[in-house]
Amino acid sequence: MLSALSVRNIVLIDQLDVGLDKGLTALTGETGAGKSILLDALGLALGGRGDASLVRQGQDSGQVVAVLALPIDHPARVLLRESEVADDAELILRRVQYADGRTRAFINDQPVGAGLMQGVGATLVEIHGQHDDRALVDANTHRALLDAFGGLADQVAEVRDTHKGLVEAAAAVAVQRAVIAEAEAREDYARHVVDELSELAPEAGEEIELAERRQTLMQLEKSADEVRDADEILSGPNAPSPALSGLMRRLMRKADNGGSIFQPLIDALDNALNALDQTSEAIEQIKRAMAFDPAELEGVEGRLFALRAAARKHHVSADDLAEVLAKYRAEIAALQSGEATLAKLEADAAVAAEAYRKAARRLSAGRGKAARALSKAVEAELPDLKLGAAKFIVDQQVDEARIAASGLDLVAFHVQTNPGTLPGLLMKVASGGELSRFLLALKVVLADRGSAPVLIFDEIDTGVGGAVADAIGRRLKRLSEKVQVLTVTHAPQVAARADTHLFIEKQALAKGTLVRTNVRPLDGEGRREEVARMLAGAQITEEARAAASKLLSDVS
Repeated sequence: MLSALSVRNIVLIDQLDVGLDKGLTALTGETGAGKSILLDALGLALGGRGDASLVRQGQDSGQVVAVLALPIDHPARVLLRESEVADDAELILRRVQYADGRTRAFINDQPVGAGLMQGVGATLVEIHGQHDDRALVDANTHRALLDAFGGLADQVAEVRDTHKGLVEAAAAVAVQRAVIAEAEAREDYARHVVDELSELAPEAGEEIELAERRQTLMQLEKSADEVRDADEILSGPNAPSPALSGLMRRLMRKADNGGSIFQPLIDALDNALNALDQTSEAIEQIKRAMAFDPAELEGVEGRLFALRAAARKHHVSADDLAEVLAKYRAEIAALQSGEATLAKLEADAAVAAEAYRKAARRLSAGRGKAARALSKAVEAELPDLKLGAAKFIVDQQVDEARIAASGLDLVAFHVQTNPGTLPGLLMKVASGGELSRFLLALKVVLADRGSAPVLIFDEIDTGVGGAVADAIGRRLKRLSEKVQVLTVTHAPQVAARADTHLFIEKQALAKGTLVRTNVRPLDGEGRREEVARMLAGAQITEEARAAASKLLSDVS
């Protein structure tokens, strides 16, 4: 319920504080007194578009504060909690409009964006009028209103959930198909890599071992020439050992014949020959230790170069080649198992699609039943509103090919205002006066289902009088038993049925150089005078006062 409205420096309003109560509140006054300004101010507080022209002349800014009392589970409170805005006992919406065009929005004194303010405001107050292009005349809302009327919340939730499951299942299928397509595109290359690396059979640490062995073999290869030269000198055709042995034998024969002078030389030669024998033995040991085979070096180098070439090709180290091999083997395995996975995911998606179809068809059937009931209920309200020849049609189009969270249906409210004419969209077919009466009939039927807690009707009784105005008043009164209703009216039959009567007037300031809009609650004599004015016009007669008294007593 809207319990209070405070306005500062908005157009003709300099300072205004209005307390509001439940039930039906009528706002009356002369044309131009400021009734529309009051609604514009409330619209600003509800998140409507700001405009610098709203600021009262000579002021830097204007402000509107709306205070509402709401049940704890109201959707507005859910929005606040989701946006981490304080959810106090009362909901206070405050909007500041600056003269330079800027605006600021606050909910419970916490700064918020205009989008959140607008979203919260839409759940709190609905404003309806002859030229309204929102709320009930917006075909985008008709399906939700039909669902609310039919009590289809559980079926709607089921369709939404099954649609989510279908979307997720379809997405999983799409991902798997993409995986398979990519794997197929890489299959030939993957098989080539697997064959190549399988034949190479790389092992971790192998590169280091091969490099060390290659270094050793290269050092041995370089040392082999020196060993061969030494062997040639000591054991080749020109080796010194045979010549020295022959010389020593000749000297020994001479020594045996008494030539003792040669004995020192013989001893030296013997030592030299022993040293040469030891040198030859050392060379043989070196040759056995080297055991050098040129073919081994060639093999080691070939293996090492093959490993390094493969590593460069795959942009990894040689030690990581085994991982590359495992990766491509996994790709081939994934391709082989991917088809089975895809088949399972496609089966799951088919199950999800069938679950969605069943839920959506059940919802469509429920909507069809609710559509017939809603049409009948609205048409029952039309005769008293002088629309007895009109038809109200809930146009439900079921598209089996449609896949949406809202189901298979497109829903729009159509009307046929006169027999023999073609029905069409509510906004396009109904005239201004007819539209307002259709809207009123709809709101009466939908009051406790899918309605905001505060409804405002802006001059929906314009151009009607007598029985029609009385019928409008009676329906507004009925409506106010379920939600709070504010109506801007020029019809005395409507004003007379109000629980609260607010009179909107202009007051002169500064000796008539300035004016302001003021709001006065009326009761008793004051209310009778206003109803009489509405009946008689500018000149209030005693007859008008008597008629006003009778009207007020008849509806009380």
